[in-house]
Amino acid sequence: MAAAQGGLAGRLASLLETYRGRDRVVRTLCYGCQLAGGALARKDPTKATVGRSLLALSEQLSHCRTVLRLFDDLAMLTYSCQYGLGGKEEDAAVRWLSVLNNLADQLYYPCEHLAWAADAEIIRADSQKWWALSMALWGASLLLGIARSLRILAQLRSKLQTQPRAPSPSPDPRGKGKELRAQAKAEALTILSNTADLANAVHWLPPGLLWAGKFPPWLVGLMGTLSSLTGLYQTYMKGSAGTV
Repeated sequence: MAAAQGGLAGRLASLLETYRGRDRVVRTLCYGCQLAGGALARKDPTKATVGRSLLALSEQLSHCRTVLRLFDDLAMLTYSCQYGLGGKEEDAAVRWLSVLNNLADQLYYPCEHLAWAADAEIIRADSQKWWALSMALWGASLLLGIARSLRILAQLRSKLQTQPRAPSPSPDPRGKGKELRAQAKAEALTILSNTADLANAVHWLPPGLLWAGKFPPWLVGLMGTLSSLTGLYQTYMKGSAGTV
């Protein structure tokens, strides 16, 4: 038990030493505070002060992540250039969904930076317009990511159906099937995470569009916590497999 706890603590420490890992942890705390704070303020008026404090902490953590994303443009541009038009992808649908996804992500960052700068009174601009555009781009990116994962998931299921169920003289058929199932699980988790984030992205769009502006704080926190915990789990599993 002690060894397992030590291993978990070690992985958490390693996660916090990386920018992406720290961002995932801060994101989880941010939405977790919003979930708890919103629930406390809603269900028990005597704990409203604690609820407001948690919501204030959530807002500060969110602001922290927004400021840190000021430095993400170059990393995103490098990734987009490396992927290019996805010449290494075997499937054309996956290729173009990925290219459009990268484009939406690349445009998201400058829009969010302008919105932040307008709120901070660094520039004179209508911050609400830029926040709405950044949310629309994030929502488009999530939709494209869901479509891409669904396409890959369908391909993986098709490959799994062709895998031999009984011992076969072909090299390691069971190992290949296990790898395909692991990939399918990862894509399913990505769909779950992106769907939860998409619910929040629509909520933050201008009122009048679907359920925009209709989520209470606890529900925003719940969707974000679900997405964040899914991302942390995927990161943990990759670390366990030695891929990160």
